[in-house]
Parts: sequence; C-alpha cells; structure tokens
Amino acid sequence: MPLGLERLLDDLNPAQREAVTFGDGPLLVLAGAGSGKTRVIAYRVAWLTGAQSVSPRNLIAVTFTNKAAGEMARRVDDLLLPAGLRAPLIATFHSTCVRMLRQHGKHIGLPPQFLIYDEDDRQALVKECLKEGELADRSFTPSAAVHKLSYLKNQMTSVAEALRDARGPWEKKVALVYSRYEKQLRAAGAVDFDDLLLMTVRLLQEVPEVLAWYRGLWRHVLVDEYQDTNRAQYRMIQLLTSEHRNICVVGD
Repeated sequence: MPLGLERLLDDLNPAQREAVTFGDGPLLVLAGAGSGKTRVIAYRVAWLTGAQSVSPRNLIAVTFTNKAAGEMARRVDDLLLPAGLRAPLIATFHSTCVRMLRQHGKHIGLPPQFLIYDEDDRQALVKECLKEGELADRSFTPSAAVHKLSYLKNQMTSVAEALRDARGPWEKKVALVYSRYEKQLRAAGAVDFDDLLLMTVRLLQEVPEVLAWYRGLWRHVLVDEYQDTNRAQYRMIQLLTSEHRNICVVGD
C-alpha cells in the first residue's frame, strides 16, 4: 500500500471496514442518515485506488448534486493526495452524461455542440407549445405540463407511447404538448436535463461499440444516494456494469 494510506482503515468501524474492503462484484450498502454512507464511498475509492491498484481512469463515482459530488471529491482528495495518488472521476449523473454525449452523441444524431435547456428554457418552450395548440387552462398550466413531461421522460416513455396510451382529455393534452415540445427541442439542436439521461441510455443500448468502450473504461462504478435513482439512471448503471458487475451502491 502506498505511503500515506497504511492507516486508512483505522478511521472506520467494523461494518464500514467490511464494505470498504469488499472484493469484486455487486455491493449494496444500506444505512441511516449520518451513519457514514458517503464516507464508505470515499474510503472505498481510496482503497481500490491505493490498496488494490485500480487505475483512477478505470473508476467512476456518481451522485445527484454538484454539492454532493464536490464534497465526495474533497474527501477522496484528502485521502489520496498525501499518498501522491490521483483521484478518479467523481461527478453527477447529468455531468457524466454530458461528457459521454459530447464525445459520442453523433452516433445517435446529436450534434457535438448541442444546447442544454435549463428549467427556465423548458418552461418557456412548454408555454409556447400550449399557446400554439390553445391547450392551456386552469388545470393544465405550464408548470403542471413541465412536471408531467419530466415524469414521462424519467419513466422512459416515448412520445409515441404517450400518444398511444393517452386516456381522457388531460392525458391527450399532455401527449400533444410532449410531441410539440420534442419537435421544437430537436429543431433547436437542444436537449433538456431529462434528455441527458435518456439519450445516454439510448446511446449505450443502440451503439454496441460505445457500450463496450465505457464498460472497459469504468471497471468499477460507485453510486451514492442510490435510493434516489429513477428508471433511466438505473438502466444506465445496469448497462455499464452488467458485464463486470463491479457496482457499489450506497443508500438509505
């Protein structure tokens, strides 16, 4: 073990130590708030990199917010830098997807310099779609429509499926807005935050060579706050790890 990491495990209780030093294969860590879950992720990254000689290039840790990713990166740096070791990629799901899509999105028709619409952009575009179809009313506000579109995307429901499965006037309105919204988004060469996940899943499902490349690159995948994953995030993780199965997830 590199100098500076000899006492790494001394900071951990027996349960944490068991999780940190677990070997290859799937690992699920469940614990309550304040019990040191994020510490387990940080120390496992350090253990794999330092004690098990996993290259930082071959490891990725993901979480949900920039704040959480920054905190985890700080903890890992505090453990690895004194030993002269480089930290691996520690990022949010969305920033990881941006990285992947900028590099490989051309395979699914996404321009390399695609725009990313934020919540204000999305709200404005939905308002436009409602106005265009004269669909807005008291129960179908832009905010309600945005919430429903996000739900559909997080459930990986396509426009065609939404149109096919719509029941009743409200769901039919949603499907129509969804269809208009997607057409205008693509015409602008843009994606929204939900698309980042959906398009990454699509990329991995439809382009075998890209999937093989990322499976070979990230030989260990660690996920914090796993209980917050939606269907698209779960599918992304599943695709990346189903071959080597070196997946460590930590959650409440």
